[in-house]
Formats: sequence, C-alpha cells, structure tokens
Amino acid sequence: MGMFSNLSMRLNHVFSHLTKRGKLTELEIKEDMREVRVALLEADVNFTVAKEFVKRVSDKAMGQRVMESLTPGQMVVKIVNEELISLMGEKGVKLTISSTPPTIILMCGLQGSGKTTMCGKLASYLKTQGKKPLLVACDIYRPAAISQLQVVGKSVGVEVFERGTQSPVKTCKDAINYASSKLLDTVIIDTAGRLSIDETLMQELDDIKNAVSPHEILLVVDSMNGQESVNVAQTFNERLDITGVVLTKLDGDARGGVTLSLREVVHKPIKFCGVGEKMGDLEPFYPDRMASRILGMGDVLTLIEKAQNAVSEEEAKALEKKFRENSFTFEDYLIQMESMKKMGNINDLLSMIPGMDSKLKGMQVDEKELAKNKAIIQSMTRSERLNPDLIKSNRKKRIADGSGTQIQDVNRLLRQFEQTKVFMKQMKNGGMKNFKFK
Repeated sequence: MGMFSNLSMRLNHVFSHLTKRGKLTELEIKEDMREVRVALLEADVNFTVAKEFVKRVSDKAMGQRVMESLTPGQMVVKIVNEELISLMGEKGVKLTISSTPPTIILMCGLQGSGKTTMCGKLASYLKTQGKKPLLVACDIYRPAAISQLQVVGKSVGVEVFERGTQSPVKTCKDAINYASSKLLDTVIIDTAGRLSIDETLMQELDDIKNAVSPHEILLVVDSMNGQESVNVAQTFNERLDITGVVLTKLDGDARGGVTLSLREVVHKPIKFCGVGEKMGDLEPFYPDRMASRILGMGDVLTLIEKAQNAVSEEEAKALEKKFRENSFTFEDYLIQMESMKKMGNINDLLSMIPGMDSKLKGMQVDEKELAKNKAIIQSMTRSERLNPDLIKSNRKKRIADGSGTQIQDVNRLLRQFEQTKVFMKQMKNGGMKNFKFK
C-alpha cells in the first residue's frame, strides 16, 4: 500500500483491540489513544498536529454516547475516521477556473520536488477534463530545464511556450497573450526552483504573481521529505499566499506524515497527489478517500473512476454479456489485462478494495508476470485463444517455446484463466452482495 502501510498496520492493531472489547473504560481509551499518538509520530506527523488530533479524538471518545454504546470500539474507529477527514480538509477542493480564459496556474516548489514533471501531469489531467492547456517554461537558470519541459509537453501532447533566457515575467505575459490568441484556456507556468529557499527565488515568484495575477498558485511538495516539506510549505505560503498544494511521490514508501500535517499547519488544501511515475498518475485529493485508505477501508470510488477512464461503458457491457453467456475467451482476457495496465499499478488498485490490504500483506502482484502472460496468449493460435480446451501437452510446448517461457508458466496461466471465470461467475450470481467495509 506504499506510503501509509506502516501507519495503517499500527492503527488497525489498536482498533482490533478496541473492537474486541465490550464496554470501554476511560483508562483503556487513554492507553489506546497513546498508541495512536505514537503511531502518528512514527509516521512523521507534526508533533503539535498529532497531539491536537489525539486530544480531539479522546474528548469525543470519552463522551457518554461512546462509553455507553453497545459497540464502543467501532464508535471510536468512526471518530478517528471523521477526525482524519477533518484534519486533511473535509472535502476535495477543485481548481479555480477563470470565467474569462485563460485560467493561469503558477506552479512553484524547490528543485527536486518533481515540479516540471507535475506540470506535465496536470496538463495531461486537464486535457482529460476537456481543457486546452499551454505549458510555459520560466526556469531559465537550471541547465536543460526548458528542454525537460519540452520533453514532458511532447509526451502529453501539450504545446510548450518558451522564450529562452528572457525575463520570466515577460515570458509569462507573452505566453498569456499567445494562449488567448490560440484559444488555449489554461496556462501552466513552470517556475524556477532552488535547492533551498532564498530571497532571489521568492522575489522572482512575487514579480510573476504581481504581473499576471494567477488564479491558482500551487506549491509542489515532495511527500518523501516529511516535516521538511511542511516547513517549506509554511515559508512559501507566508510569502506567496499559495492557493493549494500538490503532493508528489505518494506511491513511495515514506511515512505519510506530511499528508496529515500540511492542511493543519498551512491552512491551504491539498488539491492533487502524484501516485506513480506515468503521466496519467495524478489524482485529485479527496480527504475522505485518503482517510479510508489509511484506515485500511479501501477506496472504492477512486477505483471505480479509474475503471471508468480505462474501460468504456460498451466494453463493460460486452464483457458482462460474455460472462453471462459463459463465452469469455483468452482474447477477452488479453483486453482485460490491457485495461488493468491503463488503470495503473496493480498493487495500488488492489489496496483500494476494502479489506484487501490485510489479505495482501507480503504478497506482490508482479507486473513482469503480466507481461509474461501477455506473451503466452499472443503465442496461441486464434482457435486456441477462443477455445482453451484445445491446449494439450504438445500445444503447451509450442506456446512456451514461442513466448520464451516454460510449460509450467503456460499451466499457471490456464489455471488463472479458469479461476477468473469462476470468480466472475460468483460475482454475477450475487457473490458480492456481502461485500462490505470491514
């Protein structure tokens, strides 16, 4: 589950104690809350934020309704969930869109935070929302910064506006005029970064802000840097009055504290988070969904959205019909594998299913295994793909040789295919009716 796995395990350990008990005493709640606080601090949550969070949960947990409830443990888990959501900002905050285009988005952050790549990811995301973005290269100091943005722009099919090393303020003004003339409705400005905050950097950002009055000033923060990122966000906010934060590397194995500390310290919303290395790996930030992931309750809404983006309604209906008629073939299986790849990292997807995180401990879905399976299917003849029962020993050897794999790999895929058919049949017959949050 990446970033929050340790925190999730610690919190779930506390909650399993809580939910097993009948009545709760004040002493038991205090002891459990002490464990929650330690778990938060170990996850690199800001000390004051952790202390205040635990105080709020404790005050509510000591209330009469909880203490006298038939399921006090579950009531406490509910309070923790609500307070986590509140800590990260109640609800997702959308980008401000100007009523008179173009919308101007100023991206800022320290060098190494992933700002230039994030400009491309944001442009790619906005394209999926029907926008026509323009990327603007205003980092005139870092060697190859402009060419890096051009590479990023090309990879997402978005034009990059650059004027070499002329004044960034002038480049921004020129870019906005250019966007208006070309009917491009969003201007994303990639500004210079530094290894640490200095007056020259801040003054330049100030000058750009005053010259073009951006509708959004988004600070890109590396979530792997923990509390240092919170300090950086504070400084940028005091000087620029940022409108929101974009977190990068949320798929990494950092401890996650920055996500839980930022909103409380800076009082500005987290608007997006980067969840992988691909250009499509950017998600709007929803506090309630993030709280669900942290507490091991999954994130079904994001999973559904990813599926809708990867599979059209017609494809989904056609697939459902094939399962109903029991005519699912290896050709359909191949299409499903491609759709899964479009949705992103398989392990991240599985962690969004409620309760799956506990079943997945120590188990990794190997992306290389998927590539191997694809090679095996592509080595089959069309008749074999449509009718897997034809695949006997001599055919298995030919398929293994053709795909550069072993016969046991072919056998394993055949078993997986049969299991998938059984699983889908169970779902079709209502086997998912009892599919609940734990």
